[in-house]
Amino acid sequence: MEEFEVDDLFEGLPGPDYNVAPTVTVPAVFERRVKDTGEVRRRLAPLVWGLVPSWAKDPSIGSRMINARLETVAEKPAYSRAFSARRCILPADGFYEWYAAEPPVGSIGRGRGKPRKQPFFIHRADGGLLVMAGIYEIWRDPHKPPEDDSAWLRTCSVITTEATDAAGHIHDRMPMVITREAIDAWLDPEITDPERALELLEVTEASALEAYAVSTDVNSVENNDPSLIEPLGSEPEQQHHDQETLI
Repeated sequence: MEEFEVDDLFEGLPGPDYNVAPTVTVPAVFERRVKDTGEVRRRLAPLVWGLVPSWAKDPSIGSRMINARLETVAEKPAYSRAFSARRCILPADGFYEWYAAEPPVGSIGRGRGKPRKQPFFIHRADGGLLVMAGIYEIWRDPHKPPEDDSAWLRTCSVITTEATDAAGHIHDRMPMVITREAIDAWLDPEITDPERALELLEVTEASALEAYAVSTDVNSVENNDPSLIEPLGSEPEQQHHDQETLI
């Protein structure tokens, strides 16, 4: 709340999550205008990861809409309204990506086996929070009365872009971020021009990111503890080989 100058803290925020999966609740910061006073207040509140457009007939669509591509977020019908009026930030320590290594060379030769996917944890080199750019929507269950709070589903998507070198050796996409200087304008509900909003987005410089291999335990959402972000222990020769592969 102090770091992002939040005015209001909402109930239902999740605890520490080391393996965030689609459709779970995540902490988000956004601004809304209070109907009674007209005052714009900054909120720290829970949103469900996986955006459900207001016009959707079934909320299950959210599981397929966890990411919104920068290249189309301002025009795609599922995201454009949210991008214009309902932008948020999603702070995190980092994110996982999987590097598909070549299968080992054996008697049957390279390329016959399944590529081994090694998970990596990507984070800011200075230890600060990665402030991901997001959009959010509010969907109402038509089968419930509007005064019932359970009728309202508040969801979000992470905006993604082409990866910078630090992450690009591992995966071709990464979360788009907001610089600290641009947060106020990004969250401002008065800024509804998509072109103006796009100007506020900035790709993280490669030098600002670090990546290291972590345990394949992260492949299962049932595993969720701090050990998932610990660097993977390996023999010096293997570690050196992995670094050369990424470089």
